[in-house]
Amino acid sequence: RMLTRTPSVVAQVFLLLSIVLVIAIAVIQINQQQILSPGLKYGIVLDAGSSRTTVYVYEWPAEKENDTGVVSQTFKCNVKGSGISSYESNPGALAKPFDDCLNKVKKRIPVHLHKNTSVYLGATAGMRLLRLQNETAANEVLASIQNYFRAQPFEFRGAQIITGPEEGVYGWITANYLMGNFLERNLWRTWVRPYRKETMGALDLGGASTQISFIPEDSEENFNSTLQVKLYGYNYNVYTHSFQCYGRDEAEKKLLALLFQKSNTSSHVDNPCYPQNYNTALTMKYFSGSLCTQSLKPANYYPNQLVNFHGTGDPGLCQEMVSLLFNITACRDREDCPFNGIHQPKVKGNFVAFSGFYYTINALNLSGHFSLADFNSSMWFFCSQNWAELQFMLPKFEEIYARSYCFSANFIYYLLVHGYNFDAETWPQIHFQKEVGNSSIAWALGYMLSLTNMIPAEGKLIQLPLKPSLFAGLLIFLTATALLCLLFLVYLCIVSRNRKNISRVEHVFIPE
Repeated sequence: RMLTRTPSVVAQVFLLLSIVLVIAIAVIQINQQQILSPGLKYGIVLDAGSSRTTVYVYEWPAEKENDTGVVSQTFKCNVKGSGISSYESNPGALAKPFDDCLNKVKKRIPVHLHKNTSVYLGATAGMRLLRLQNETAANEVLASIQNYFRAQPFEFRGAQIITGPEEGVYGWITANYLMGNFLERNLWRTWVRPYRKETMGALDLGGASTQISFIPEDSEENFNSTLQVKLYGYNYNVYTHSFQCYGRDEAEKKLLALLFQKSNTSSHVDNPCYPQNYNTALTMKYFSGSLCTQSLKPANYYPNQLVNFHGTGDPGLCQEMVSLLFNITACRDREDCPFNGIHQPKVKGNFVAFSGFYYTINALNLSGHFSLADFNSSMWFFCSQNWAELQFMLPKFEEIYARSYCFSANFIYYLLVHGYNFDAETWPQIHFQKEVGNSSIAWALGYMLSLTNMIPAEGKLIQLPLKPSLFAGLLIFLTATALLCLLFLVYLCIVSRNRKNISRVEHVFIPE
């Protein structure tokens, strides 16, 4: 009897468990918030910078809209020509250069998904400057872009000029998203917040502005420049500051305007940051016509007058001239104020430096992280080169960039060491990097993630809903288990009843 009872109890437990699990799985699956068609979804972001426009195409599995770690960059294209702000006097000519990239994008994204693919255009410091200088021209440039995209098959979500702090924070989100610092998968394949994983700071160098973004030691202390970002239900207090006119191109224009101002002659100017024996003729408008160089505009300003600049390749003098671009005295020895009177908390943790930072470091034949001493010796060596030798030293030779790498290196040194207060000890915590996997580190990805709510502010970290195939399989298995348990219990009942009948019959026939 004991033997019969044990299988019976086990079968009952299994039957009960199977029924509970079938109900639980069904409830979870029914409550699944959003059922999207399987396959891939796409998003397009145009990063309209001061010197050029870059088109990024991102893709992600449609059924995982609120997951992370699944958005990847599948295509990148540089629009020919200069940035959109340079079309201020002819906005109509803006559309043509876009065609080449957009035709490639159309081939990359399946035709049936074109109308559901969102396009976002974000313009940065070049357009911020144009808007300050000539708001009508800036609006005409944006209107021209709107008209162009309305004729495209994609869903255009508008062209915006984003603020400096937004650019900084989007870059910070991109870097940390790609590095997996917000979420990771655990053993059970569910998303959890990484244990004790620190976020990284982000350093971005564009053509017209530069940004620093990081979480300071004491993020509770409410700095004017601290933005609260909410991701996956967690708050991050990110310090971010954007320095307008401290992008690579605008800073170099300031240097040229300064050299012209200090020169004895107005037609021939020595430039210690240009390589030895390099000569070029630039118009006055090129270096003195910008809003960033207004204070250095000469009294006798003739926009089309040519000025000859002669490279002397003098690293010491170059550094001395670059230092004049930073107003260190505005801080009056306040520790939390590096330059231009801007408050900044002490730099903390690891940083990733991308865009212009990466390209300059790459030209110096350095990569990843290295000591400040290594950087200085590479910079000194590079800046002492003759123009003829430089052509054989660079991985990719383009005159407009090649002539300026020495200036860029000195500018980066001054910005990071005297501007942001990195020193020999904290310098190796800066990682100069262009991309993670195949995805570029740029503000564009953070911008798209924010606009599509792909990183929810309030999100359950554990995603329970099952894939339809797994759900169906579990349902069949548990139902079959329940049926088998039921049949087994019926069989045990019949066997038990038969035994009782037999013993009753035997009892009747026992002789007294």
